[in-house]
Amino acid sequence: MTQLTEARPGAPEEPAPTARPRRGPAVRPAAVGLPALGLVIAVAAWWLVTSGLHLVHPVALPPPQDVARSLAATTDVLLPALGITTWMTLAGFLLSAAVGVLIGMALAASRRVERMFAPLLVAVNAVPKIAFGPLLVVAVGFGQKPILTMVFLLCFFPIVLSTATGLTTTPADLAELGRSLNASWWQSFRKVRFPAALPQIFVGLKVAMPLAAIGAVIGEFYSDRPGLGYQILQYNGVGDTATAWAAIVLVALMSIVLYAVLSLIERLALPWVRATTSAR
Repeated sequence: MTQLTEARPGAPEEPAPTARPRRGPAVRPAAVGLPALGLVIAVAAWWLVTSGLHLVHPVALPPPQDVARSLAATTDVLLPALGITTWMTLAGFLLSAAVGVLIGMALAASRRVERMFAPLLVAVNAVPKIAFGPLLVVAVGFGQKPILTMVFLLCFFPIVLSTATGLTTTPADLAELGRSLNASWWQSFRKVRFPAALPQIFVGLKVAMPLAAIGAVIGEFYSDRPGLGYQILQYNGVGDTATAWAAIVLVALMSIVLYAVLSLIERLALPWVRATTSAR
């Protein structure tokens, strides 16, 4: 038999207990497990094509075990080269991001400027960048300059396009809010237009990050900097394709890490995006 208690008149009501929000783990297992599973599947397919079914000659594509042995045997050469290529990639990417955002802002600020220079930007982006390699050596010499120039040529266009698109597609309700508050042009840009454009800008940055790695490797083909691109040419020239592929694998791993860091920066810098958009 249950005992029922009646509320006394004038007695304060006790607030109903509220459920505490559950905090998910800092790192979800799927965030690590699924990429690891994808890597395992890719390596298994690589082994199947090369060693299992022998569909590709090992000179063209060595099996993964040969590449792993070559990587372990040449760490004293490839790891310093990885540091050089990583630094060139980051430096060129940051230069492209700074200049690309400024150019995108200029295109978004004036329709006349956009009509004047947008066709030229498209034309420069359409030219195969590897065609600039020998010309860059003649124009800027050896060293870091041709590498940074190649990274910039590959990266700047998606950053410019995403910045201009983000700044010219401000949500109408936010723009109307700025006008209703009599905000100046600078206040509207700083408080409304630029924050609203940040998701689009990060899309361009994430597109440009892998391109920066490609540009650094291509630039090292025509430079005296002993990065991974330089090592790929050297080992491929002497017929050591396993070590050349080991350098290519390091380029791929470097790109994955840099892309993941950029995605983390986006999540930390734009916490409102996930809260205001539909999640998968």
